[in-house]
Amino acid sequence: MSVAICSLKWDAARNKPQSIRYDSDGYHLVRFPYGADEESYDPWHMHDPAKGGTSPARFPSARSGLIWPSHDGWGVLCALVFWKPDSDPTEYRARFVRDPLGLATGYDSTGTTDSAPTRGSQFRSYVWQMFVHPQTPVGLKISARGVGDVKLATPLTHVQFKLAIHTDVLTP
Repeated sequence: MSVAICSLKWDAARNKPQSIRYDSDGYHLVRFPYGADEESYDPWHMHDPAKGGTSPARFPSARSGLIWPSHDGWGVLCALVFWKPDSDPTEYRARFVRDPLGLATGYDSTGTTDSAPTRGSQFRSYVWQMFVHPQTPVGLKISARGVGDVKLATPLTHVQFKLAIHTDVLTP
């Protein structure tokens, strides 16, 4: 079975800080830098600054949070999120979203997960599977919430976002 892969990484120690800004849905679309030195793997150009607009996007624009699938297929989405320790959230949330900016087929969230803080550092990993299509970008959205569902600007320290597309899906 053929697999097309895009693997993105952002780290606070190596990249510009990422300000947490919540969209109208109460989540922040995580952004990733462009360029070969910043990305783990993107030979199919799924994280292309030219896609989704009339001019190339630049990190940290919202479009830098998109992966545009290179093929139709069964997509395995994975994410790893490290939150800054010693912050005040009472809940951490993440979701994968088809077309999070409404550039193609319309916003469609899926795979939403929430969790309570632990006594140690706040590390979370997420996995979701779904059909993906080249005309519909996907993104990772996160939220840190305090008492009374107050959205907190809790800093991220490390994030990875990956898409593996199984291109040879059998049909009966």
